[in-house]
Amino acid sequence: MKKYISLLVLSVILLSCKTEMDQAMKSADKDFILKVANEKFAKKKWADALALYDRLPNLVAGTDDAPNVVFNSAYANYYDKNYRLAANQFKNFVISFPQDPRKEEAAYLSALCYYEGSLQYNLDQSNTESAITELQNFLNEYPDSERSKNITQLVDELTYKLEFKAFENAKQYYKMGEYKAAAVTFENVLEDFPATKLRPKIYDIIMKSKYELAVNSIYDLKKERLDNAAAYTRRISAELPNSEYSKTADELNAKLEAEKVKFAALQVEVEERKAEYDAKVKNAEAKENEKKELEQEKNQAKIENSADQARRDSAKVNSPEPQATFKFKR
Repeated sequence: MKKYISLLVLSVILLSCKTEMDQAMKSADKDFILKVANEKFAKKKWADALALYDRLPNLVAGTDDAPNVVFNSAYANYYDKNYRLAANQFKNFVISFPQDPRKEEAAYLSALCYYEGSLQYNLDQSNTESAITELQNFLNEYPDSERSKNITQLVDELTYKLEFKAFENAKQYYKMGEYKAAAVTFENVLEDFPATKLRPKIYDIIMKSKYELAVNSIYDLKKERLDNAAAYTRRISAELPNSEYSKTADELNAKLEAEKVKFAALQVEVEERKAEYDAKVKNAEAKENEKKELEQEKNQAKIENSADQARRDSAKVNSPEPQATFKFKR
């Protein structure tokens, strides 16, 4: 019996609440709507509270209730994880009610909403960039605020997310064996984030990329790339002494120096073969030139012989016939 009574009471309460909510949604009474909205807010029924607060802006415009409606509505959206909407509402509160004592809190929460809306590093980071900007704006506006300490930590966290995304993007080139692109892209990461905590790891991959690029390089570029890679290993050893990275750098440097010795020997061999080849080519060209000269001399002799013959033939044709000699009989 008690069980049925409890269920009945609960049903009456739920029906009463529903009826009150429905009445507030249909009502034009500002005070009644605000009362129910605040009750829903206090009970953390964010969707109901927001539905009612959305009906109030025009009704409370210019009244003392206006700031509370905007502020509570922004908070309700924040708790309901509608971060972009909450951020805009908190920002609107700061602009619309500059004398309200909750202005700093609203500015902080606006920036915090951008932070909450930041996605995982492997997704689009436009929200993260906006969040850093908003958080930095709060620091500039309220440098002495107690909340600034927390803001600094959040900015560092978001910045690291951008750094890590850039790091992972660059790392893909290394995994694909695109060592030149990997080295260049990681150098860009260091330029974009000079204070990054990932610097040692970035150095390590740049060094390995330069090593792979050098030892697998084409002949014409190999010496320059070997020298460049060896210089980079020495740089890492100097900047990160007594670390796992300096150990790797020393190992790669030894391999590079050995490769340089082998390549120097190869260069000598290539130069010798090139000299032999050039000599053969030069000798062949000399013989060909000699052959051409002999052929030209023969042709010239033929031409001259033909010319002499032509002159002789011409002389015969143009010579006068000898006069006939007549003898008279006596």
